[in-house]
Amino acid sequence: MDFNVKRLAADAGTFLSRAVQFTEEKLGQAEKTELDAHLENLLGRAECTKHWTEKIMKQTEVLLQPNPNVRMEEFLYEKLEKKAPTRFNNHELLGQSMIDSGNEFGPGTAYGNALIKCGETEKQIGGAERELIQSSAINFLTPFRNFLEGDFKTILKERKLLQNKRLDLDAAKTRLKKARMADARAVMWTDEVKKAEQELRITQSEFDRQAEITRLLLEGVSSTHAHHLRCLNDFVEAQTTYYAQCYQYMVDLQKQLGSFPSTFSSNNNQSSGSAGASISVPTIPLSASLPAPVASSGFSELRNSSGSRKARVLYDYDAAGSSELSLLADEVIMVSSVPGMDSDWLMGERGNQKGKVPITYLELLN
Repeated sequence: MDFNVKRLAADAGTFLSRAVQFTEEKLGQAEKTELDAHLENLLGRAECTKHWTEKIMKQTEVLLQPNPNVRMEEFLYEKLEKKAPTRFNNHELLGQSMIDSGNEFGPGTAYGNALIKCGETEKQIGGAERELIQSSAINFLTPFRNFLEGDFKTILKERKLLQNKRLDLDAAKTRLKKARMADARAVMWTDEVKKAEQELRITQSEFDRQAEITRLLLEGVSSTHAHHLRCLNDFVEAQTTYYAQCYQYMVDLQKQLGSFPSTFSSNNNQSSGSAGASISVPTIPLSASLPAPVASSGFSELRNSSGSRKARVLYDYDAAGSSELSLLADEVIMVSSVPGMDSDWLMGERGNQKGKVPITYLELLN
């Protein structure tokens, strides 16, 4: 117990001595030992590294998760060491809405089918985005965070210890100076001077040792830069993979949508441009019976000729296979007869697209 009291008294005395020295330095009443230029440069470099690491981390987190509320929630789950609930990202939510609406309109219709294909692609992009976020968190954000919460905190701790050792050193210098002044007036070498000199040697040794420890830690910031450079390469590679996947997904989707009638978008524009107009023609099955004039008008003549004619599409039709051609109501295509083909079908052409089309969905034009 007696030891603890003495230790507490000694610590209190040391703290008071440092406080006095620090105050006198601020008031310009005491000299201050300056660190060497190399150490000062290392300290400045470490502070700069800490500042920009924090800023890059913050902006990367904003890029990967723009919603601040979600970021805060994920941060709390991380601090509580709990797994955050699975959350759909915006691409996945959009994709699911498109798929649901496509199923509602009917996957057998051109619009419904297109919505489902777009929705599936959006969900693929959402999955790629999720992989980007996970990869970036592990290979980029985590190393940056480890530096701030690990290495730099150690640097701060040792730098603070160096500051205390410097205050002890300067306080010892001040006490020796005062002891020598008192001895000069008394014209004798007192024990106080010897004691002050011994204390100065001890504090100088402790200061030099702590300065070396701090210097070694600060020089390690160079290896931190090298490590962060590798992390930056990993981050760029993850982004490259993500954008390449997104591009490929969209190219594939574009090819799939290209198999739909070329007049699909123009018909949509026409229907939206008419005030209150709404064109909705139900898909009619092949077995449906149509009025005789529509079904037979001109087709017998076409079968007996080797040429082609223009025909207007009466109803939407989705191709059942690669040999057939999908149709959209009101578009105009070229049709011709092929020897040996079933009498209920003709060969249809739309630009570079070609395939069988059902006669019951067509009306020959003059």
